[in-house]
Amino acid sequence: MKTRELVDGAIAGAVGTAALNIVSYLDMVARARPASSTPDETAGRLAGVAHVDLGPEDRAANRRSGLGALLGYTTGIAAGAAFGLLLARRRIPLPVAASLLGGGVMATTDGSMTVLGVTDPRTWRRTDWLSDIVPHLVYGTTAAATWRRLRPSGPGR
Repeated sequence: MKTRELVDGAIAGAVGTAALNIVSYLDMVARARPASSTPDETAGRLAGVAHVDLGPEDRAANRRSGLGALLGYTTGIAAGAAFGLLLARRRIPLPVAASLLGGGVMATTDGSMTVLGVTDPRTWRRTDWLSDIVPHLVYGTTAAATWRRLRPSGPGR
């Protein structure tokens, strides 16, 4: 196993996830919009599919909230780690790497939420798409730039 590539990718994914969250929170401040309920709903649906009891509703709501956030971090870190493992030796231009990372995470999250019946992207408005695309592009760009910064000169740089 390529431990260094895995760890560097996970670090890049964590940095990208922090950037995605910051952009999302700035959007909430700028537009005075509430936090999205989709992470909590996704966590609840996954718990149901896995037959995991989250406890009485007052506690289950808090657990869904925490699990929803953890799912986001897990997805972002895992995507960075996978990028590190799969593309460690390839020389990929920064815009391409950013698109792969951001688009991959967006497709994973939106796809899983669609399959679970949490959302239907076919019904989204333009602002909904922008609220999803922009943070994921920031994730991809930040993760790809961090990956490059962590890697020594040479292939993949």
